[in-house]
Amino acid sequence: MASTIRLELVTPERFMLSEDVEEIIIPGYEGELGVLPEHTQYLSIVNVGVLSYRKGGGWQKIAISGGVAEITPERVVVLADTAEHAEEINLERARLAQKRAEDELKQVGHSLDDERYKLAEAALSRAISRISAIH
Repeated sequence: MASTIRLELVTPERFMLSEDVEEIIIPGYEGELGVLPEHTQYLSIVNVGVLSYRKGGGWQKIAISGGVAEITPERVVVLADTAEHAEEINLERARLAQKRAEDELKQVGHSLDDERYKLAEAALSRAISRISAIH
């Protein structure tokens, strides 16, 4: 059995990552998806959240905001809408974005049909994932 799997992460702005890793956890549409070397072929929608990968015994985190993942036994390619390494995230800005989104949700009220509510909810999810990637 192979001990590593290639992880490639691409956004519309940049090629972020291409490394051999031991394990990957992807925020999938239905929940977290764990990937080990020689995983069966799979295609998944990627949700807003934290993509984590283990390399050399340590874990690295990247905040992502959706996309798709193609998984093969040898490689995982994630095409993300946006992505930020934990060390690239400004914690204060992320906390301010979270507060703005929470305030907007309080102001709008709960209505799944309201476009403002959906936008505020998405902004809150992005802010929380950015904060989670740091911790």
